[in-house]
Amino acid sequence: MRFLGIIFYAAVIIFVGTILIMGAVLFSLPGNIIQSQDILNLVSIIQNSFSTRLVIGISGLLLILISIFLAQQILGRFQREKTIAFATASGEVTVALTAVEDLIKRLAGVIPEIRELRPDVIAKKGTIIVDLRVILRSEANIPELTARLQDITRLKIQEVLGLEEQIIIKIHIAKIITQEEKDRKRKEIEKQEPILPYGGYGRV
Repeated sequence: MRFLGIIFYAAVIIFVGTILIMGAVLFSLPGNIIQSQDILNLVSIIQNSFSTRLVIGISGLLLILISIFLAQQILGRFQREKTIAFATASGEVTVALTAVEDLIKRLAGVIPEIRELRPDVIAKKGTIIVDLRVILRSEANIPELTARLQDITRLKIQEVLGLEEQIIIKIHIAKIITQEEKDRKRKEIEKQEPILPYGGYGRV
């Protein structure tokens, strides 16, 4: 439905743009292909013909209704993709994807090698896709570390949400902070620390 909505809006915009371009080109051509009298005649025909006015009015109304329907479908699907829904004995429960992302962020404290963890969760039909952007504190065995992170993340989502859907976890190592970078940052922080006035003087 989203694809059809995009095609519809694109077609309408292209059609209107084409009409405007054609009008500008025709009015600019030498020889006055379109006379002002022709426009007045067209307006007069529309005014005097009830069927023409009816067709134009119905076309405009249909265009508005179709636009509203497609907008509701697109926005509704977009809203559904922002939550994970599952049914319980008492009714339906929805969980915001941002809540799941906050849950995953806390896993950074479980693995000491991880300095920063930025998750992006996408919910599709029967599948949860988790994209993890990771910054490591130090050089580590990346295959072993990422496999451990994938297992911990998958188990945590299943444990908290109790879902049986397929969980796909993708990991992107954005940066690995070496010991040299740590030392350099520490020195920069020490240089930026303000020096208190008369800090070097002691009591006499």
